[in-house]
Amino acid sequence: MNLYFTDAFNVPEKTLAAYGAFNVSLVVDLPLFVDPFLLFHSKKPTYQKLHNHIIDYLVYLRDHASGGNVTKDQLRHLYCFSEVTQTWLGFSQTSNRGRGLGGKFAEALASNLHNLFKDFGDEKVTQGSHMEKLCLIREGVGKDMISDFTTNLIKKFLCEYTEMFAKKYLRDDQCDSFAISRVDFHLATGVWAPATFRLPKFNGDYVILTPRDILTKDDNWISKEDLYHDYNSIPAAMGNAELRGRIDNYFRSVLPRRASEKEETEAKRKTILRFPEIIDYYILYKEQHGDSAESVSAARVKASEGLYIRQFGDLVRDLHLKSDFYKEPPTSRQAALEKAMFLKDVIENKGGHKIFYHDGCPLKRETDLQILYRLVWHKSSFEISREVNDGRGPVDYKVSRGGSDKTLVEMKLASNSKLERNLQKQVEIYKKASDAHHAIKIIIFFTRSEEVRTQSIIKRLKLDQSEDIVLIDARADNKPSGSKA
Repeated sequence: MNLYFTDAFNVPEKTLAAYGAFNVSLVVDLPLFVDPFLLFHSKKPTYQKLHNHIIDYLVYLRDHASGGNVTKDQLRHLYCFSEVTQTWLGFSQTSNRGRGLGGKFAEALASNLHNLFKDFGDEKVTQGSHMEKLCLIREGVGKDMISDFTTNLIKKFLCEYTEMFAKKYLRDDQCDSFAISRVDFHLATGVWAPATFRLPKFNGDYVILTPRDILTKDDNWISKEDLYHDYNSIPAAMGNAELRGRIDNYFRSVLPRRASEKEETEAKRKTILRFPEIIDYYILYKEQHGDSAESVSAARVKASEGLYIRQFGDLVRDLHLKSDFYKEPPTSRQAALEKAMFLKDVIENKGGHKIFYHDGCPLKRETDLQILYRLVWHKSSFEISREVNDGRGPVDYKVSRGGSDKTLVEMKLASNSKLERNLQKQVEIYKKASDAHHAIKIIIFFTRSEEVRTQSIIKRLKLDQSEDIVLIDARADNKPSGSKA
């Protein structure tokens, strides 16, 4: 079964691991991201050179934006990038067709070149320059966009890295020559140049391998969530007492009395905008603890391999041995419901709940359930599309066969505070927008209280007799001790 790169190209996992590459799935994107800080902090000259190249590109953009005004043509040519889908990494849980870097990211980057990035190459506080500043100051710019931008700027290296592996370990008939656009930027001319590489070929497209030691999961080392979490300790680390006092006074002036968590976060955001020096001292702290970035990211990547490749992969391979599992029913609703009920049985009765736990604690991520659900559709004759947006917002999955047979599938955590509103309105809206005849909701719970709350909501909405609501019990405290995953 061609679930992973090593499966599709008949390469031993040990060989790929020794090379240093991550074993991507060729069925579904896995939620790992390139973290530019790992390039910056690395002792490898190649990685340091790549990070310098990223900063040089940003400096070029800053210096060539006339008075901070960027034309539409400049935005399109220099700021907008497609997602490098061939890495099979990122947010898109059904295929590897993600969002890429469109106008929102481009405008955010362009508008901050002459303030947030004005001191690139001439830092007074930090040891180096970091493009992650953009996600600290701008709403809607997260790790996925930072990763996509970084991947585009190091695409030449990634192609060469993959080409070298292919030459050494793959047969010639497993590869092909691909002309790839925008792989080399010439600072002197301001032009992106294409190049041709001989790369692994899969389903008519090429595959790009990514080194494990530049990947992370969950958050980049420099992240907005971390900045807000550590906010209170940052001013205290500043040597300038007068600046500390002004920051503290301003923060108190914008913080309401008896502030909620949301109001406190907003006060921090306003203070950071008023005193951007806070960002520099935060980044300095992260630089000084850069060794932890490598160890934390390595642990996250290793855990991801254990979950998404070994545990998920073993489950799907077991399914492959059951010939009757892939005898599909005639309609998309029946097929979608059958897959959901199968997952329910595996998680509740065959030890599959263990997939969602780490060190005895539930991970509680919708993403994990989405990936597992997509993998069990492997070899299906139905079309499974992810993040479908038909005008009313995206839905987790659309299962379809032809133009008239469509079923929507959404997955939610029982702990989601908006579960009742979602059940009441969202799926019906999606059904009308996509012209789907059916919608299935899969809800997973991890505690007895979550179960009771969910059942109460379903009963209140008079959905307790609906076959299209599938509750999955992932509790660990009510499973037989001898169950096997």
